[in-house]
Formats: sequence, structure tokens, C-alpha cells
Amino acid sequence: MTKIDSKVSILKTSPETVVKDYGELMHLAEYDKAVSRENETILKLNLSWTLFYPACSTPPWQLEGVLKTLKDDGFHDVVAVENQTVVTHPWKGAYFNKWLPLLEKYGREFQPLTDVEWSVYEPKSEMMVMDEIFGQVLVPEMFYGNDVIHFPTVKTHGHTTTTGSMKNAFGGLIPKYRHHAHKKIHEVLVDLLAIQREIHPGIFTVMDGCVCGDGAGPRTMDPYVGNVILASADPVAVDALAAKIMGFDPLKIDYIKMAHDRGLGMGDVDQIEVVGLDEGELEGLNFGFHVNKSPVIKWDQRLRKKTMKIKWLHHLLFNSPIFKTFIFASGFYHDKLWYPTTGKKNIEKFKATEWGKLFDEYDYGEFPEFKKVKEWNPY
Repeated sequence: MTKIDSKVSILKTSPETVVKDYGELMHLAEYDKAVSRENETILKLNLSWTLFYPACSTPPWQLEGVLKTLKDDGFHDVVAVENQTVVTHPWKGAYFNKWLPLLEKYGREFQPLTDVEWSVYEPKSEMMVMDEIFGQVLVPEMFYGNDVIHFPTVKTHGHTTTTGSMKNAFGGLIPKYRHHAHKKIHEVLVDLLAIQREIHPGIFTVMDGCVCGDGAGPRTMDPYVGNVILASADPVAVDALAAKIMGFDPLKIDYIKMAHDRGLGMGDVDQIEVVGLDEGELEGLNFGFHVNKSPVIKWDQRLRKKTMKIKWLHHLLFNSPIFKTFIFASGFYHDKLWYPTTGKKNIEKFKATEWGKLFDEYDYGEFPEFKKVKEWNPY
């Protein structure tokens, strides 16, 4: 395996300087050693909710900072991608999160992964659970031999404690049946990183912590102004440092510990080379986050655990059209119940911050015309 550069760059930032700061951040992490101008650069955006909610999905300033840096540095073959889930829509999400005008401004395409060709891939690495859960590995053909830049945010997650670069690959490498991964989600993330290292010549991550998410992530969180941005060519290292900043012990988070132990990256923050902030500033960063579980995640985990050994019932609940009932319940809770009440109040508070004012400066653009998104069988 190629030696992994576990350097992580981290900067404090502000709404006035964030786009410029992303350029400095990427250069501090020597991103052009991880991604090459000779390959297509795939921007794997993060859409955790079709609707806009602070810290939930890739914010526009994160996207613009990277797009501007790539353009200034002569990267011409660049495409932005995101996938569909049973509760998100890529085109609508791109609109509500204000991605489309920025991609147009910098001359880049937005490509939903539902509309590209996928092919079966035989991993060279030993898989922990992918074969057991999914039977086969499918990969977008456009990923083979091309570099990827991940765009996560600093936030908690009810299934994995934290979420970041490694979790962002989840939406790029599993086209359907994705909910089955929840029963062994940490192992799945480690398998996906091993696959990424085989198919991508270069992997790089920019993580936005300008506004972070605390509590019941990845959607129903309490926004927290963090004013930090991170970058690294090592997904494990950037996830570990972000976890530490959030207030967690990275090596007590299973997916980070497993990836570290399997040599897929550096999960021990004491062994990570950190640039951008001095040691004193870094030690002073502790957001004191706590992970909670939304009712949707609580019931998902409870039902999976209690029916795991009752195979016929487990199959009925999660492998039949009955699962559509859970999809409806999730959509109703998030979009119709939580978002218009608690979510709206949190968004109003966010809009009163300097980051909220910066978000308002970006345009939505016109609502996109798109062909019907390909329907993946959700069960």
C-alpha cells in the first residue's frame, strides 16, 4: 500500500475570509500531491437533507473555496457529484443548498450518481462485511482511475457518533439497499475506505466546521458556530482530529479505530502532523459535543437489533415493501414535523449570525429542470 500522508491542516476562519482561507488550507495540506491535474477530479458533495439546514450538508462557501482554488491552480477536469437516498433528492438538494449557481460560475457540471453507469467491482482487500451485507460491490464507472475530494461538515451522527470523510464515501459507493449497512455501519465504512484506496489514485478531504452540528445528527442537530476548517489526504486522520475537536476520543469511535488498526490511515491524533494552528490553539479547541439519536434512528436501531435473529421478520421489515412505511415515517418526521417547528427556530437563530448572513448572500439560482431521477430499489 502507498504510504499515507497523515498531515492535517486546520485554520480558524471568518465569513469575510473563508473562501480565501480554503485556498490556504488546501495548500497547507499539499492537496496537489493527492490529486493530479492529469486525472478527473470528482467533488463528492455531502447532501444529508434535501432541505437546507445549518451544518447538515456542504455549505456554499466550502464549495466556492474549493472551486476557486482548483481553478486558480489549473485544474480543468472537475465534476461535482452526489447520490440519492430514500429521503434525499440530488437536484432539489443542490438547489436548496445553493450549489448550482456556484458550479455554473466556475464552469463545472453537477452529476447525480443515479444517472451514471455502475459496475461490479471485486475488491483486492479483504472485506469485513460488504460481501455479507450486499453480496457484491458496485462502483460508478466514472470513479475508476480518478481522484476524489470529499466535502463533509463537522457534525455528530446517531449511528456512528461522528461523521466526516469516511462516512461521505457512503453516498458515493452504495447505490441502493443502503439502509442495510446500519446494522454494521462501522465495518462498512472501513470496507469503503479500503475500496476507495483501490479505485482512486488520490483522495483528499476538505471539512467545514464554520457551523457545526451537535446532538442528534446528521440532520436534527443544534447548530454550533465553530469557525474552523480542516483538510487532509488521510480520511482517517481528518475524521480523528475533527472528532477530538468535537470532544470525543477518536480511538473510542469504532470506524476510526478499525481503520487505524487496518493501516488505512492514522487515527491516533498524537501521531498526526497538524499544520495551520499551533499546539496551544489546537488544545484549546473542544466543542464539548454530545451525540443523541433522533426518534427515527432510535427505532431503526431498536427494530434491527430485536429482529436480527428472527430472520423471517427481519426480512419482512427491511427487505419488502413494508420498508416504504419507514421511509414515509422518516420523511414525515423530518420534513413535516421537526423542520417546520424546531428546525425553523434553529434556522432563524442561524440567519442572525454572520454565517447566516453569508449564506443569504449566495443565490439559489433557478429551480433546475431535470429528468426524473432514476429510482433505486430501496429494499
